Amino acid sequence: MDTLTHAISGAVLGRATSGLDGSPLSPRRRMAVGFIAAAFPDIDFALRPFVDPITFLGLHRGPTHSIILLPLWALLLAWIFSRVYRDPHRPRDYLPLAAMGIAIHIAGDVITAYGTMIFAPFSDYKAAIPTTFIIDPWFTGILLLGVIGSWLWRASRLPAALSLLVLVGYVGFQGVQLHAALQVGERYALEEGMEGARVSALPQPLSPFNWQVVVESEKDYWIAAVNLRAREAPADPGDGRIAQLMASYRPVDDLRWRSFHAFGPVPEKRPLAREAWYSEEMADYRSFAQLPHAFRVEQTDVGTCVWFRDLRFSPGDPETSRRAPFRYGACHDGEEWRLFGHGDPPQPIDR
Repeated sequence: MDTLTHAISGAVLGRATSGLDGSPLSPRRRMAVGFIAAAFPDIDFALRPFVDPITFLGLHRGPTHSIILLPLWALLLAWIFSRVYRDPHRPRDYLPLAAMGIAIHIAGDVITAYGTMIFAPFSDYKAAIPTTFIIDPWFTGILLLGVIGSWLWRASRLPAALSLLVLVGYVGFQGVQLHAALQVGERYALEEGMEGARVSALPQPLSPFNWQVVVESEKDYWIAAVNLRAREAPADPGDGRIAQLMASYRPVDDLRWRSFHAFGPVPEKRPLAREAWYSEEMADYRSFAQLPHAFRVEQTDVGTCVWFRDLRFSPGDPETSRRAPFRYGACHDGEEWRLFGHGDPPQPIDR
């Protein structure tokens, strides 16, 4: 989830819990501390200029998002707050709120599809209960109403508490939609006789009814973009990017299932794509990408390149999506594979 939404969630939580944790902090101070504490785990973005992009993918949502290390981070923040504010409050007065701010950040990331290493540094397991898209205006809006209500009714923590209660209900509603989207995939797998296929559903932008349903068997994927509430597809979506994206999510009874092979659409090029994918240079990207797809094999100035994307991050119809992030390639110069970032020309990634 975006850092600003995380921070706002901490501010609302700070106001909603005023007087409940034994802390003598004022409501205003609690909102400020909660805001900063809930933004803190994304401090790992500071590593970005100092490591290559693939390494950063492995570090982001790692130790600073760990429930194992949460007490350590909370103690650090509590000590910093007590020094920065230079008031009679002691670190322990800030500790409960600092811990709650970090915890609500972790929870906000776990409900997205990216994956969060909640047990770092002892495990690289990435927890994900994908109910919510990484940028959700409805999610953020509910929290903002809590902030506005807290400003209008400053003597009461009720607006903030109601905001969090509504937010929990909204995420629960998204969970119901996730279940419905999974049923769409399971029904398709059953109709097509794909016994043992793995079915997943990924939240999509702009609406809690928009989902990308994935049926996976071996190295083949069947993907459909669905709007669970739509009754008919728009006849003319228009030329705008948002309108075209929304039009790609079709009614349950009128889906367009697209098939993708992990190693690309051309059988003759798949052995090369497979070799590139399992090369040592792609090891870290292999641990990140859950739905890898070799979308292009081409001859460039740096050799033969195989470009991969993670279909989790191709919103709408992956067939027409051209702006997916996290696209990387392995290029062979005749002697060895090298890692490159997708671009024109390809940008080498020095490791």
